[in-house]
Amino acid sequence: MKKVVVLGGGTGLSTLLRGLKQFPLDISAIVSVSDDGRSTGRLREEFKTPAVGDVRQVLISLSETEPLVQKLLNYRFSTTSDLNGHTIGNLLLTAMSDITGNLSSAVESLSDVFNLKGKVIPLTEDDVTLMGIMTDGTIVEGENQITAANKKIDKIYYKKTPTINEDALVAIKEADLIVLSMGSLYTSIIPNLICQEIIDVMNESNSQIMYVSNMMTQPGETDGFNVSDHIKVLNRYLQKRKVDIVIANDGEISDELRKKYEVLEQKDPVLIDEENLTEVEVVADDFILVEDEMIRHDYLKLAFHIFSNLI
Repeated sequence: MKKVVVLGGGTGLSTLLRGLKQFPLDISAIVSVSDDGRSTGRLREEFKTPAVGDVRQVLISLSETEPLVQKLLNYRFSTTSDLNGHTIGNLLLTAMSDITGNLSSAVESLSDVFNLKGKVIPLTEDDVTLMGIMTDGTIVEGENQITAANKKIDKIYYKKTPTINEDALVAIKEADLIVLSMGSLYTSIIPNLICQEIIDVMNESNSQIMYVSNMMTQPGETDGFNVSDHIKVLNRYLQKRKVDIVIANDGEISDELRKKYEVLEQKDPVLIDEENLTEVEVVADDFILVEDEMIRHDYLKLAFHIFSNLI
């Protein structure tokens, strides 16, 4: 069975994994743990742990009992007590981390309970803080504040260099394909690539590096970006290795949806600028899936293209 390692965080990573688990693949998901918003941020501040929110989403997406697990782990308390805003999944992961001694052991313990089809690997066990240097020289601390600053990002780094999970390095070393997931470019994907140990094992690997491009830009991170702009940023952090393949959407977004995203969310379609993509293999298809008037990736079609690359 072919081994695929996927690096990312947030909704993008969990969406991709929901499709990949339908195929005969040995999946390892390396999850960034720098989120500091909402329930995750409060738990990090109180318990000094890595962020558990993105790990929760990945557990849900790889679970074979997904619908029920999703309802349970995503249940968010609405109350006047200190539980207000917390999700069951975040509390469960925090409690299990305390019981087992670290987040990786907590995830491993829960894997059998939720019947996971794949391995979930937190990037680090450290309580990491993401930092951003903007093009105007401003230094911003914290993942959510980097996006909220609404300034052009020049560089991302950690306030303190983290110790990388050894399982993450092994997964990359053994992978037949390395996938950089769609999602927040600077605050979900790049947090995995600013660790020299990760880059070192990628440099040693002969496996192709694939990037799944976002379909829409993200305010505060990728305003005005085309597909090639995403790849240029990733290649800066990859150092010796570069993106070999990019999967991108060429489906048409309706004028109504396009206008809604532009006005309400300040988001625009990420266009395939082929003239700037001469050094990368482009796999284009219509990946648009509209759910509740929101644009999503067709995760089964996406996963099929990734699987097809391996056979």
